[in-house]
Amino acid sequence: MRSPLLNKLSLTCGRRLPVSWLVLCFTSVLVLIAVFGSSFPKSFDYVTVTPVPEIYSNYRRLKEQAAVDYFQLRTVSSGAGRQGELGLCGKERENYVPCYNVTANVLLGFKDGEEFDRHCEVSSQGKFCLVRPPKDYKIPLRWPAGRDVIWTGNVKITKDQFLSSGSITKRMMLLEENQIAFHSQDGLIFDGVKDYSRQIAEMMGLGSGSEFFQAGVRTVLDIGCGFGSFGAHLVSLKLMALCVAAYEATGSQVQIALERGLPAMIGDFISRQLPYPSLSFDMVHCAQCGIVWDKKEGMFLVEFDRLLKPGGFFVITSPISKPPGHATSLKKRSMLTPLAQFTEKICWSLIAQQDETFIWQKTADAHCYSSLQKNEVPLCKEGYDAPYYQTLMPCIIGASSKRWIPIQNKSSSPDLSSMELEVHGKYCVSPEDFFEDLQVWKLALKNYWSLLTPLIFSDHPKRPGDEDPLPPFNMVRNVMDMNAHYGGLNAAFLEEMKSVWVMNVVPVRARNTLPLILDRGFPGVYHDWCEPFPTYPRTYDLLHANGLLSHLTSERCSLVELFVEMDRILRPEGWVVLSDKLGAIELARAHATQVRWDARVIDVQNGNDQRLLVCQKPFVKK
Repeated sequence: MRSPLLNKLSLTCGRRLPVSWLVLCFTSVLVLIAVFGSSFPKSFDYVTVTPVPEIYSNYRRLKEQAAVDYFQLRTVSSGAGRQGELGLCGKERENYVPCYNVTANVLLGFKDGEEFDRHCEVSSQGKFCLVRPPKDYKIPLRWPAGRDVIWTGNVKITKDQFLSSGSITKRMMLLEENQIAFHSQDGLIFDGVKDYSRQIAEMMGLGSGSEFFQAGVRTVLDIGCGFGSFGAHLVSLKLMALCVAAYEATGSQVQIALERGLPAMIGDFISRQLPYPSLSFDMVHCAQCGIVWDKKEGMFLVEFDRLLKPGGFFVITSPISKPPGHATSLKKRSMLTPLAQFTEKICWSLIAQQDETFIWQKTADAHCYSSLQKNEVPLCKEGYDAPYYQTLMPCIIGASSKRWIPIQNKSSSPDLSSMELEVHGKYCVSPEDFFEDLQVWKLALKNYWSLLTPLIFSDHPKRPGDEDPLPPFNMVRNVMDMNAHYGGLNAAFLEEMKSVWVMNVVPVRARNTLPLILDRGFPGVYHDWCEPFPTYPRTYDLLHANGLLSHLTSERCSLVELFVEMDRILRPEGWVVLSDKLGAIELARAHATQVRWDARVIDVQNGNDQRLLVCQKPFVKK
């Protein structure tokens, strides 16, 4: 016999309702009572944008959990959350990097080195799955200990590869049973990084590496960076050194550098430009980078010329064995000749040469280009700068850009002056917006940092009135801002003296603020978030994106693909902080569930529909 209530519902609705729907409705009512029945008028916990860190009590945590449950019910009822958790990829994908499939590229006809280039257009994702960590993976040591010691199970390098590497590598590294230890800079006495840095400085007319700032050098592009020891030394000198090296299936330079907490990314320019704007770096360094300079009519040097700022330095070191007789000098001459001949054509000057190290300087005189012969390297058309993996161009950019300012005349502070901002144009940034942006991010970072405490996700109660302890300053090291805008988050990290570096990503179809970010001395890159990012799995501790999800709604990207990619590059126990509109955050939370992240939705008390989604990736040991 049916109850009178069910009979009435049947008459009203026309047919019998499933019991599961009744349970769902009953649960929804309880949750809504828990949320709206409190003394607060909003549905979610507040994170007030103030410099004082928030206090999260047990009661507040319960309220926040009720809000999350409410969101889950809404996403389930809308159908967004009906897809289950994604499965784990097989063991063969533990170090998977999309867009770098050499075998497929060869079959498609790529040759002359182009088979090693990035080709996302031929990359096939197949069924979505989550890249799992290797069996012996361990959470990296905190900075700065993690700079000098890494776990062997976290990188793909074998003992045989280490033993077959050059003597320099063996001198720099010590391979133990489950660790790789890098000699600290203080222990490098003979032929070490510290001496090498001092040699370069003296060749530039400086007293030591600590005086690079006096020559206008703040940012260094390190091509083929080995295992990052030169970059680690430059970081200790407060310089920004970005390592760029080609994709390697094993023993990767980029993977090891990132594991040490050093800025790095996969990059190659065999046939395409690197994804940076023109006039981006103060120095380009190339030690044993294996480039054949007289190939492709000098277009490799043309690409370096595009990236170098006026007055910038090109440093090349190519250790050469010393056979009997005069073979060494002949080999040096054969390497130097194509460089010397071509650099004259692009207004570079050889300022110093010592042993196997050569230093050229790009001209700071704009009139040099007008004196070039017509049969030399031509100038690019005015306004040309389309560097997102475009074909290498056989022309130099000249001095037509407003950003063509010698490095010796630039400010050494990341807080650019109004005059320095003017060169980026009123459509890129106004001084008022720029300075307001910094203040906003200083306040936001304080709240972000308080949200990263593990107690937020803990079920253990604490005494009422006690404040949650803030995470340590070195809790994270490698940070990516996926929609960096002016680089305000990076600046806020510096001002708060957190021991992090930030990869500032500017989406290719967003407003082009990357030149401004690089002029501030921060690392940055163009990227299309419809494609995978050029890095190895598990290389970032924190991913941040403000407004990216709303920006991508009009693009051809799949948010599922985006979250799978974010999971690939995020290390276990790493964090994600997304700031966006309510609708985008609701959808993002459903995708966070699919990739198995723990997630919390936070309401920002600013009178609009902005929300934060704070997630943590679990350490799946399978």
